[in-house]
Amino acid sequence: MTEFDVDLFVIGGGSGGVRAARIAAGYGAKVMVAEEYRMGGTCVIRGCVPKKLFVIGSHVKHELEDAKGFGWTIPPASFDWPTLVANKDKEIARLEGIYAANVEKSGARIAKTRAVLEDAHTLRLTTGEKVTAKYILIATGGAPNHGREIPGIEHVISSNEAFHLAELPKRIVIQGGGYIALEFAGIFAGYGSDVTVIYRGDNILRGFDEDVRKHVRTEMEKQGITILTGCTIDKVEKHGSEFTTHLSSGSSIASDKVMFAIGRHPNVANLGLEKAGVAINPKNGGIAVDDWSKTSVDNIYAIGDVTHRINLTPVAIREGHAFADTVFGKRPVQVDHGTIPTAVFSQPEVGTVGLTETEARAQFSHVDIYKADFRPIKATMSGRDTRVLMKLIVDGATDRVLGCHIVGEAAAEIVQAVAIAVKMKATKADFDATVALHPTAAEELVTMRTPTARYVREAAE
Repeated sequence: MTEFDVDLFVIGGGSGGVRAARIAAGYGAKVMVAEEYRMGGTCVIRGCVPKKLFVIGSHVKHELEDAKGFGWTIPPASFDWPTLVANKDKEIARLEGIYAANVEKSGARIAKTRAVLEDAHTLRLTTGEKVTAKYILIATGGAPNHGREIPGIEHVISSNEAFHLAELPKRIVIQGGGYIALEFAGIFAGYGSDVTVIYRGDNILRGFDEDVRKHVRTEMEKQGITILTGCTIDKVEKHGSEFTTHLSSGSSIASDKVMFAIGRHPNVANLGLEKAGVAINPKNGGIAVDDWSKTSVDNIYAIGDVTHRINLTPVAIREGHAFADTVFGKRPVQVDHGTIPTAVFSQPEVGTVGLTETEARAQFSHVDIYKADFRPIKATMSGRDTRVLMKLIVDGATDRVLGCHIVGEAAAEIVQAVAIAVKMKATKADFDATVALHPTAAEELVTMRTPTARYVREAAE
C-alpha cells in the first residue's frame, strides 16, 4: 500500500495542469486535480479562446466594408453584443465540458475546490478534506495586474470582465501596450466602439521588432484607434454611468468604460507555498523552478504562467507534458524555451518567431535584413488603406534565418509553419530554393533576394 493518497496532485485545471494530469494518469499514476473556478483555465475560459472568438466576430465589420469593391451590395448590417456574449458562453461551456471529460476519461479525479499546501506532501481542500500526495504540481496560472493603486481603481475592469459586459461600450479607454491591450482595442473598435489606448512607453508592443511596433501602430491609427504613448492613467472618476480618465500628461478623456491590460502576475497568493518551503523567484515574482520545472522542494513542481517564464498556453502544455514524461514515464524531457513562435491577434495581426533585429545585432557580428512592405492583393479591390510587413533576420556569416516577423492577415497561420524552418536552423538559401506559392502574401518570404540592410560589427581590438 502506498503511504500517500495519490501519486500526483495538480493544483489548477488549466491547459498545463490538465495535460500533466492526463499524461501522468496514462502512465498509471493515481491523479487528483483541484480547480476552484472552471476547468480550462485562463486560455479556455477567459483568455485565448473567447478572445479569438471576439476577434473573428469583429473582423466582420471590415469584410462588410471591403465587399463593395468586389461587387457586393449588402443591406445595412446590425450588431447585437448580448448575442455575441451568449454564443461565446455556449462555446466556452462546451469546451469546459470537454476538458473535464478528458481528465476523467484518463482516470484522474477532479475536485471542484481550492487546494492549499499544508506541507510538502499535504493539501487542504476548502471542502475540509485533506489529501496527501507523493508529487505536487502547481499550475495556477496568472491573474490580471492593475499595477499601482490610483484613485478610482475600483472603477477599472480587466480582460476578465470585458468578456461579460452587459453592453458594448460606445467609448472605452484601455491602458496597456501589449498583447491583451491591443487585441481588445481591435475587438472593441471592430464592433464600433471609440477606442483610446494609453501606454507609458514610447511605443506599443515592447520587446517586439521595431519595424513590427511601428507598422502595427500606424495600421491601428488608420482604423481610428487613438494611441497615446509616454503617459499613464493617474485617476478615474465616475459620473453616473460615465467615467473621466485623468492622464499623467494633464489631459483627461471621457468614456463609458476604463480597462487596464498592463500585464498579468503569477497566481501565487494564499497557496501555502511558505508552509511547504516553495521559493519565489525574486526576479519575476513567479515560483522559482529549474530546467525540469522542479521547485525548491524536491517533490513539488510548477509549470505555466505561475512560473512567469514564457506565458503562453502551448508552453504550459509542453511543460506539463514534459513533467509527466520525466516523473511518471521515466523519460526525462526538458522543454526548449528557445525559438517559440507567438502571435498578437491585434488588427492587423502579428506573427513572429526568433530574434528581433535588435537582438540579432547584439548577438551576431554580421546581420542581414530582408524586408517587404506592400499592399495586399485584397486591398487593391477593396480600396482599404492597409499594408503588409514581412521581415527576415539572417546571420550574415552562416546564412541561417534567425527570425521572421509578419504583420498582416493570417500572420499567425503563416508563422506557425515558418517556425518549423527557423527551429530547424534553415538558411536563407533554403528559403530561396523554395518555389513560391502564388498569389499569396507569404510568397514574399521566399522571393526576397536583396537585403534591405546589412550590419557588420567591427571586431574589438
